[in-house]
Amino acid sequence: MNSDLDKLQPYPFERLAALKTGINPPRDREHIALSIGEPKHPPPPLVLEHLAQNLGRLANYPTTKGLPELRQAIADWATRRFALGADGLDPERQVLPVSGTREALFAFAQAVVDRAGAPLVLCPNPFYQIYEGAALLAGAEPYFLNCTAATGYLPDFDQVPEAIWQRCRLLYLCSPGNPTGAVADLANLKKVIELADAHDFVIASDECYSELYFDEARPPAGLLQACAALGRRDFARCVVFHSLSKRSNLPGLRSGFVAGDAQVLEKFLLYRTYHGCAMPVASQLASTAAWRDEGHVKANRDAYREKFAAVLEILGDCLPVARPDAGFYLWPRTPIADTDFARELFARQHITVLPGRFIARDTPAGNPGIDHVRMALVAPLAQCIEAAERLKVFVEHL
Repeated sequence: MNSDLDKLQPYPFERLAALKTGINPPRDREHIALSIGEPKHPPPPLVLEHLAQNLGRLANYPTTKGLPELRQAIADWATRRFALGADGLDPERQVLPVSGTREALFAFAQAVVDRAGAPLVLCPNPFYQIYEGAALLAGAEPYFLNCTAATGYLPDFDQVPEAIWQRCRLLYLCSPGNPTGAVADLANLKKVIELADAHDFVIASDECYSELYFDEARPPAGLLQACAALGRRDFARCVVFHSLSKRSNLPGLRSGFVAGDAQVLEKFLLYRTYHGCAMPVASQLASTAAWRDEGHVKANRDAYREKFAAVLEILGDCLPVARPDAGFYLWPRTPIADTDFARELFARQHITVLPGRFIARDTPAGNPGIDHVRMALVAPLAQCIEAAERLKVFVEHL
């Protein structure tokens, strides 16, 4: 067996299940799960219609590169959304559909990381655990960049030693952040690009929450947008990851894309051709419809705005929490240890939240997830309101 498998840590939800073992929550209260970021809003009807209309295409082998019409729809959307200018993205060379960004984020490290010279993969901390696993299975060592209130919940690149940058082969970004919802601005993204140029590493920017924001006049910036602002039309060393899971409430469709540096994507396509992860044709056609429509995305944002407003009004001052810049998570500090908070909340109120330490790692500067919990406001509005009311009672009686 691959000995690197022994380096993988238990997945956060395995640890959460163990934490809850033996607890008998009150059965007179419906369980409310705020622990997993699985959207519960209904999928857009136009996507389901396209999927149903094309089920006969399951008789066809899909190509790894994807249908030209899907790549064109993606290129058009990204060019418009991130102000990439007249040239925009080349759908032939700079866009690649993927079967959900989870598998793509993992596979990308396997294709990009050169195993020679003690390679490092840098990523935010707390983080999406796929980054760590991808680094380890690619033969690299993960290096964690703590994201705390003091850093605006973004990595502080100025604090990274020169020796670390010299070993860096891949940098994972996540903006808007999971779990903090922090958004990197254009200046921050331009700095990262300059660092990649200086130290010759690739940037993988996970932007899966980019369409869940609160101010319609200020959508989050993206890495390719920063490239365009710098006049870098080749998007050298820069690749972005986007998904329909959060944007369009389609986590089960397993549909997303990567876009950016054509030379990097050429090698990634070669890897994926052997990897065997082509998206079914029916899913590709349904995805094309999703990327071409913004009405359902705007309605999705409106629904999240309503939930955040209602929940934060109820929680008031009982928890130190504020609306994030984007995304659908709350990341409050807990008045007791995060694991105790999660366990007791489940025991007393039948609500599941995710302890912050389960999605962060210990570093010499501490573990930035400790004494936080992640709460995903993905449940229907009525459930989110009930959860907030139960949370308030729970905190007031601690």
